[in-house]
Amino acid sequence: MHALKKHRPLRRVTLAAATTVTGFVLLLSLKPHTAPTVAQATSSAGQSQSQSQSPSSGSTSGSSSEGSSGSTKSTGTKTVTGDTIQTRWGPVQVRVTLKNGKITDVTAVSYPSDNPRDQEINSYALPQLRREALAAQSARIDSVSGATYTSDGYRQSLQSALDSAGL
Repeated sequence: MHALKKHRPLRRVTLAAATTVTGFVLLLSLKPHTAPTVAQATSSAGQSQSQSQSPSSGSTSGSSSEGSSGSTKSTGTKTVTGDTIQTRWGPVQVRVTLKNGKITDVTAVSYPSDNPRDQEINSYALPQLRREALAAQSARIDSVSGATYTSDGYRQSLQSALDSAGL
């Protein structure tokens, strides 16, 4: 006969109480995804743009009409900033450096960084997207798993920058 089928109610009560407590502890240990407040979103977006801007590039605005700009140096090096693409989780904008028509550097000027989950995703997605863009020498790059919206915005902004550069 099964151990719980015997007439031992104390054992059943103890097992039920332990199961309930375990379930309750597991439920409380879940960390909810909290939405950022407006004040955090403004300061985080400003920080990510100001940290990644170089002194020679000037100020970058969030509007698409001012997003495409470039500067040509005498060595054949050109830096072009793509349009700001609005994604579900925030804006994505890319700056491309070209030398003699080849992509030599790709930098994410702005990207979603309002909460810890965004920061975690972009910490692995942006380097992967950069590697792919440098290897492909175009905007035809694969999306990063788990960062679909950022990948799509990155690809569109990269294509916008390449179009502005005439590639």
